[in-house]
Amino acid sequence: MAEPRAKRRADEIPVLGGIADLAPRFDVILCDVWGVLHDGVRAHGAAGEALTRFRALPGERPRRVVLVSNAPRPGASVQAQLDGFGLPRSAYDAIVTSGDLTRALIAAKGTAPLYHLGPDRDLPIFEGLPAPRVAPEAAEHVVCTGLFDDEVETAEDYRPVLTPLKERGLPMICANPDLVVERGAQLIPCAGALASLYEALGGEVIYAGKPHRPVYEAAVQAAAAIDGLPPAPADRILAIGDAIRTDVAGAHGFGIASVLVARGIHAEELGCAAGAPLGEVAHWLEAQPVHPDAVVEVLRW
Repeated sequence: MAEPRAKRRADEIPVLGGIADLAPRFDVILCDVWGVLHDGVRAHGAAGEALTRFRALPGERPRRVVLVSNAPRPGASVQAQLDGFGLPRSAYDAIVTSGDLTRALIAAKGTAPLYHLGPDRDLPIFEGLPAPRVAPEAAEHVVCTGLFDDEVETAEDYRPVLTPLKERGLPMICANPDLVVERGAQLIPCAGALASLYEALGGEVIYAGKPHRPVYEAAVQAAAAIDGLPPAPADRILAIGDAIRTDVAGAHGFGIASVLVARGIHAEELGCAAGAPLGEVAHWLEAQPVHPDAVVEVLRW
């Protein structure tokens, strides 16, 4: 895959009304899920329509959409959730999640006992794997999928839990590198916030998901496997997401183009929360460590 992309000047980054003019330049879209296709409560209809229309474009090779999510659950579990939110399956071809990569990391450790730090709703990530889930003091490593109660707790509440794990030298697999995620009108802390605290304490963290390269490699391979073709070249792959730290930084490091969806986790910073129109973005972008190739208010055609 290509080398990391050069950082563009913030005042050169276009704000697009939709992806209709941009889309024909690409064969594969790697699309974020939470914050782009739904808000944790309902699907964004225009986003599903945009991806469906992209998949219908003519071209030398079929246009493919792979949903790339930092959800700490297998892709099949995410698909069931998307069905419930009302996202049409015509919008995508495959799903690759950080949960899928986490399962592979756990499987590589065989029967090494693990401590699951996270809510019971994430238990599907362990189904069929031989490693036993044990109490912290009996574990050889930690799998962090999130906070037990992410509506009231913060990462700092977990310092007393994480400190003895670090003192024992237990490595942590972070099954969701996101710091926060959108749920309705709220921003909810994720496993990435706990992993960041663990690193600050001196602990070792292995991240499964964006912005790290393996999840992009898996997604590109998944797109190619659908048609039995070689992977699409880097300049024909577009990443769409709402987070600078994961979606845009991950695309930048992987050497592919990206579009930032403004009305996601950065909506308040960009002044477009609570239905306010998106205004000037160059000043905010200038302060960011990486830049997208374009910005859209929401994903639409």
